[in-house]
Amino acid sequence: MNRKIIVTGGAGFIGANFIFHMLSAYPEYEIICIDALTYAGNLSTLKDVMENPKFKFYKADIADREKIYEIFENEKPDVVVNFAAESHVDRSIEDPEIFLRTNILGTAVLMDACRKYGIERYHQVSTDEVYGDLPLDRPDLFFTEETPIHTSSPYSSSKASADLLVLAYHRTYGLPVTISRCSNNYGPYHFPEKLIPLMIANALNDKPLPVYGEGLNVRDWLYVEDHCRAIDLIIHNGKVGEVYNVGGHNEMKNIDIVKLICKELGKPESLITYVTDRKGHDMRYAIDPTKIHNELGWLPETKFADGIKKTIKWYLDNREWWEEIISGEYRNYYEKMYGNR
Repeated sequence: MNRKIIVTGGAGFIGANFIFHMLSAYPEYEIICIDALTYAGNLSTLKDVMENPKFKFYKADIADREKIYEIFENEKPDVVVNFAAESHVDRSIEDPEIFLRTNILGTAVLMDACRKYGIERYHQVSTDEVYGDLPLDRPDLFFTEETPIHTSSPYSSSKASADLLVLAYHRTYGLPVTISRCSNNYGPYHFPEKLIPLMIANALNDKPLPVYGEGLNVRDWLYVEDHCRAIDLIIHNGKVGEVYNVGGHNEMKNIDIVKLICKELGKPESLITYVTDRKGHDMRYAIDPTKIHNELGWLPETKFADGIKKTIKWYLDNREWWEEIISGEYRNYYEKMYGNR
């Protein structure tokens, strides 16, 4: 069965990996990518699929109602998967407004377009950060879909607001929606401002490895391909109106990850530099993925010990990709691709 799927934020880390997954798993599907190509959107990430006849790219901001309606009018999608979001907590603390515009208003525009033009499913990609954090001394506690929302940063507040809006559109307008809330992702094409790729890039360049506070914050890490499989299952088989937590059962302290990267790359731990902690820094995230396992049969397949080695190898094998980002050259790729069209 042919389906046409709009993937917003598809030039970002998880969105791009999802596009690769879907084009491989469903060669008959058409994938339409919408991305504003803000600082974290990198069109060169998608260069291997740009000539695929089943793939199409639009440069657009999801908060631009006129442009989004025009795309929906042209493409008439069956499914929309919304990855598009401002997602860096530190940036949200410095400048909250852009997070509210993209993450809340952009979500509303997309759902209004879905209402106007009709879709089978709207899927919102959210985050475990909407739940706040868990105490380090209670390893028995996990986030479930019933955990109350308790946000800590402008970023997580904007994502929680979007989630509530999605559920409201389902209840008020009958829009067929699902939401997934995932733990920290890692893997290929991860933008090098985030912990794992930043530490790999800095270590390879013998630069200091900045660690917040004492590095004791715990995160549940999920290999990006496992996350993509989960979303695939949800949009095809998930129950409309439901939230699904997607977690890796791979809890690690930040400092232990940094030390592991040093060990894998043969770099001294003396590169580690402790810096002033982030304001309102959540201590521990941990997801209970029982619901998605019981209902859809999903389990993470990649253990952290294996996934981090694959990730480090990818960054070693693809230095040009992240070196262009660090130098700022990646921003010119769109112009090279489309400047004369």
